[in-house]
Amino acid sequence: MSAYKSDFLNVLAERGFIHQVSEPETLDQLAKSQPITAYIGYDCTAPSLHIGHLLPTMMLHWLQQTGHRPIALMGGGTTRVGDPSGKDETRRVLTEDVINENLKSIRQTFSKFLKFEGAGGNAIMANNAEWLNALNYIDFLRDVGRHFSVNRMLSFDSVKLRIDRQQELSFLEFNYMILQAYDFVELHKRHGCVLQMGGSDQWGNIVNGIDLGRRMENAQLFALTAPLITTASGAKMGKTAAGAVWLNADLMSPYQYWQFWRNTEDGDVTRFLKLFTVLPLDEIVRLGALQGSELNEAKKVLATEATALMHGREAADQAAETARRTFEQGETSLALPSVSLPRAEIEAGIGVLAAFVKAGLAKSNGEVRRAIANNAIQVNDVRIADDKRIVTAQDLTADGVIKLSLGKKQHILIKPE
Repeated sequence: MSAYKSDFLNVLAERGFIHQVSEPETLDQLAKSQPITAYIGYDCTAPSLHIGHLLPTMMLHWLQQTGHRPIALMGGGTTRVGDPSGKDETRRVLTEDVINENLKSIRQTFSKFLKFEGAGGNAIMANNAEWLNALNYIDFLRDVGRHFSVNRMLSFDSVKLRIDRQQELSFLEFNYMILQAYDFVELHKRHGCVLQMGGSDQWGNIVNGIDLGRRMENAQLFALTAPLITTASGAKMGKTAAGAVWLNADLMSPYQYWQFWRNTEDGDVTRFLKLFTVLPLDEIVRLGALQGSELNEAKKVLATEATALMHGREAADQAAETARRTFEQGETSLALPSVSLPRAEIEAGIGVLAAFVKAGLAKSNGEVRRAIANNAIQVNDVRIADDKRIVTAQDLTADGVIKLSLGKKQHILIKPE
């Protein structure tokens, strides 16, 4: 059992969200005695968040569920700089317009997990462009920069790793940790925010903010980080053959999202149910104890519950039903994800290698060739043994589609347009 007294830290600990906490007893007492405000920062580098953002977002969800106030801080300002943490190269700089478009798109995701001020809740969506874009550089150096030791900044992993590998770290990125620390101080001044949460790779950046808050405002601030999630086999969570697992339905359909969770490794089922669903813990323990083929039922529950949180219960149930019909009854369900290709291109014929790459089931012809060698490629549920096979209009089913399958679980329909 967790030793925490506050509901907030108790829930996070029991569900596996805690890696490190600064001054845990003091934070626990504070969260027990009054509502606290905490934030997590997100940069707006793409129009959608991806699966890597889900864990911190669930932390904000539980923060609000246990009676506190979450802030989702959008990095409208810091996105213009780029966080060097865990990156091998400098992030490409985005224009103001692109950042603002991304920000609008991302806002919709948060409303699935948090209740904002306009919708009967107390969650805040802030944007650090509000204070960073208007900064006067000389004043900032004098008021904020003087509190930072370059010697100490050079010792942080995000900087050290790049230097050790002799990879370039721009002065722009070197400033990122100062800006992040300043965000914490600003949110404390504006909203009474006392806690910053994030992944364990953010610990150094968050501690910087705590230090700056003490120096500039004599404020007591706190840090809480979550473990970085790897799968039971040691792989980084959230990567598929087709690339990132996006949260927006226009970048990844609810069915594909459901399928991603359905493919969870056996050893991760209990942990992922705790982290990525809101099911009660006793139900999770029951599901996690299932053995052999019964464990597949627990994976389906994980897939449906995680999809329901993100895309709504109706879309989740439809995805589960599509999967059941496709796998158990061998049907070509028209609810499967699809890609459109020009009818003329299909009538002229597309090589099977190119077809699978265009459909997003593989990244290269070589990958498809290897899958053919492993008997893992099917067109309309018929195994393909010849890598020179041409997919043509003759392959269109009665429903007017061509079903491509990689293994037993990945299916895409090609639809002529």
